[in-house]
Amino acid sequence: MYSSSPADAPVVREPLHAPVAHLVRGGVVEGIHYGSVVVLGADGRVEFQLGDIEAAFYPRSAVKPLQAVAMLRAGLPLDGALLSLAAASHSGEERHLAGTRRILELAGLTEDDLRNVPDLPFDPAVRDAWVREGRTPSRLAQNCSGKHAAMLWTAKVNGWSLEDYLDPGHPLQQAVQEIVEDLTGQRVARVSVDGCGAPLFSISLHGLARALSRITTAAPGTPGARVADAMRAHAEMASGAGRDVAALMRAVPGLLAKDGFEGVQVAALPDGRAIAVKIADGANRARIPVAAAALVRAGVDPESLTAFAGEPLLGGGEPVGRVRAVRALDAVELPACA
Repeated sequence: MYSSSPADAPVVREPLHAPVAHLVRGGVVEGIHYGSVVVLGADGRVEFQLGDIEAAFYPRSAVKPLQAVAMLRAGLPLDGALLSLAAASHSGEERHLAGTRRILELAGLTEDDLRNVPDLPFDPAVRDAWVREGRTPSRLAQNCSGKHAAMLWTAKVNGWSLEDYLDPGHPLQQAVQEIVEDLTGQRVARVSVDGCGAPLFSISLHGLARALSRITTAAPGTPGARVADAMRAHAEMASGAGRDVAALMRAVPGLLAKDGFEGVQVAALPDGRAIAVKIADGANRARIPVAAAALVRAGVDPESLTAFAGEPLLGGGEPVGRVRAVRALDAVELPACA
């Protein structure tokens, strides 16, 4: 445990976001994405910040590595690919469905025990194929099904009730909140409900970066190290083929990264350097170039991040600009992908 007395909860207020990304077309700034960014050094100190890193916000699925740590501490017997799936926002590929079924099978449970929201697969290509085959939304296909299966097994291991495992007052969710507060070093400001139906804890962007830093620097064999090892070794199980977050972990040795809906990205290196990004309007196209620029600020070789410098803007089918991080973020200019 990091602190027996976490700091006060972050303040609930309208975040004081700043410009973090520009849409540049033909040399003209066509649009601006606002947001906030924090970069932590290996010693945990804030080395760079932009916008509002202390206001309360919802990290969405970027909190899943913390939830996985909580489940391991509560006795969840998973490692490897299935543990990565427990921390996943998966694409709904067959490996993800098979992995979730396997977790449920090991727990002696079935898909009917899941309480997440039925959905189509997250990945557009997988979803299109699913629809062409006449398949309908299912709890198994929903991108958080691996987490929910792991939550059920954790509850069963402890003899806790299964039907209400998503209730914020359930022992499982109380254990998750305790670990969130432990790893972030701050009290939870508010509790709401995520899209999948699980409790969602409001923390600060600073706290999120600190939490992932603590996970990547955890001692070998501890729950934090097990989660980090599993996600890095099985990045596609934690996301999917072709997903940018998996590509980011492959591009930067030792990097642990997790995305979240509404423009959230967090990443940390084995020595504790960490970054966290929140795009105010939730735009996915700004999330990765801003995160890449923050990683360069954290000392990552910019050449390894060329592919993440920003998607091109097209004119007549040809690139005429791109989405790029604002110059306030530049440690060095990220080379654009050819």
